[in-house]
Amino acid sequence: MRSGFIVEVDNSCDDWDYAAAADYLLSRLNELGQKASRVCLISGGEVTVKAGNNPGTGGRNQQFALYCAQKIEAQPITVLSAGTDGIDGNSRAAGAVADGSTVARAKEKRLNAAVALQELNAFPFFDALGDAIMTGPTGNNVRDLRVLLAY
Repeated sequence: MRSGFIVEVDNSCDDWDYAAAADYLLSRLNELGQKASRVCLISGGEVTVKAGNNPGTGGRNQQFALYCAQKIEAQPITVLSAGTDGIDGNSRAAGAVADGSTVARAKEKRLNAAVALQELNAFPFFDALGDAIMTGPTGNNVRDLRVLLAY
C-alpha cells in the first residue's frame, strides 16, 4: 500500500474488445474505490480493435485510452495503456495516457474525442495533447500493460 494506494492485478480481459475491457476495468476500479480512496489497478495482456478498412492512425492501446477518456471525464482517474514493444498499431507511439481532464483539454484545442474514437484516429488526438507515449521500439515484447489509478 505504498503512497496510500491499494493495488490489484486483473489480467482477465486479455484478448477482449477494447471497449469491453475498458468498461470492465473501470467497473473494477470503481468497486475497489468503494474500499479505499486511492486505487491502482494493473492489467496485462492485449485488447483487440476491429479496424476494417478504416484509415485512422493509432492502435489498440491508444483506442483503449481514448475510450476511457470519455468515460472518466472530470473524474480523479488516470489511465495508461501501452505496448511493451514501443509500437502501437500503425502509429509512432507505444500507447497513451488519459485522465479526467483529457476531453476538456481536447475541446480547448478543437479536438473531438468521439470522432477520433469512431475513426480509429487516436494517435493524432493524443499527440496533439502531448499525451502519446513515445518510447520508440524497445526490442522487447511481453504484451501490453494498462494501469488505472483512482485518487
